[in-house]
Amino acid sequence: MNGEDLRRAPVSTVSVQTEGDNIIPEPGEEFVSTPYVQDLAERSLAYLEVGYPVHFSGPAGTGKTTLAFHVAEKLDRPVMLIHGDDEFGSSDLVGRDSGYRKSRLVDNFIHSVLKTEEEMKSLWVDNRLTTACKNGYTLIYDEFTRSKPEANNVLLSVLEEKILNLPKLNRNGDGYLEVSPDFRAIFTSNPEEYAGTHKTQDALRDRLISVNTSHYDRETEVQITMAKSGILRPEAETVVNIVRKFRGTDENNHRPTIRACIAIARILAHKGGRARWDDPVFRGICRDVLGIDTAKAAHGGQPVIAQKVDEVVQKVCAGGRKDIKAHNSAKETVIKE
Repeated sequence: MNGEDLRRAPVSTVSVQTEGDNIIPEPGEEFVSTPYVQDLAERSLAYLEVGYPVHFSGPAGTGKTTLAFHVAEKLDRPVMLIHGDDEFGSSDLVGRDSGYRKSRLVDNFIHSVLKTEEEMKSLWVDNRLTTACKNGYTLIYDEFTRSKPEANNVLLSVLEEKILNLPKLNRNGDGYLEVSPDFRAIFTSNPEEYAGTHKTQDALRDRLISVNTSHYDRETEVQITMAKSGILRPEAETVVNIVRKFRGTDENNHRPTIRACIAIARILAHKGGRARWDDPVFRGICRDVLGIDTAKAAHGGQPVIAQKVDEVVQKVCAGGRKDIKAHNSAKETVIKE
């Protein structure tokens, strides 16, 4: 288990240092590096090194943003972070006029002649996309589909022609900016059926290499759960098995996510409980954390969420006990031989 980077971390905790408006990703202490994660990171890094922007697409809770920071750290450049927002316009990415500067020159060299000159100039303030393009930073545009498509139109020329149009500066003769060859871009997004997302323009998607980040494999989820909670592996395996069992009951296979594993494990460790059916603390935690992700079925007008959770937890825990007994029996047979 190695380190990684970011403020909100699905794969695991990341460490970031800030310098003004920049983020400097640094290896953290809880990042889990498994073959699955390494494969995603190495492929994405290869695309970025060639010059293609990368798009991590997948359900919430699958580590897209953390993976973006992990890959950005490998590029060894400062990071500009943007979070998609429905209220965004292109100026929120590029920059805008921000007030005016007025100067006045009074020339009274000859006491009987007074000469006055006044000049007023608008003040332009760069936003993060402009700063990243100008200085060759890595741009992470998190949940970019939460911004309206028209706000993201400015990215088309940046990613294809390597030119950033600055229409508000035309009157000053600076209508465009050549993008630094060191500039790299990483995008993340949730599926389009998620609330609050917009269908982005095909022209933008065509410029991105999309990497699907579905739920991690079981081994990665077990290691993440252990790293984020400190519980032992047998306990983590039970928690992960329960969450994955519930995930299979969701018609879109989206929820519950790895966040549910981490929440159950952390609370369990805090309460000093055990991931066993006969532990009432564990059963209560599972009901509370997983109840919202269970089908809202009812029997006789009463919700059966708790019953559904109990059934899955009992089944998984019973299966776990059988596996342990079989493992111990195999060890005893080997010792006798």
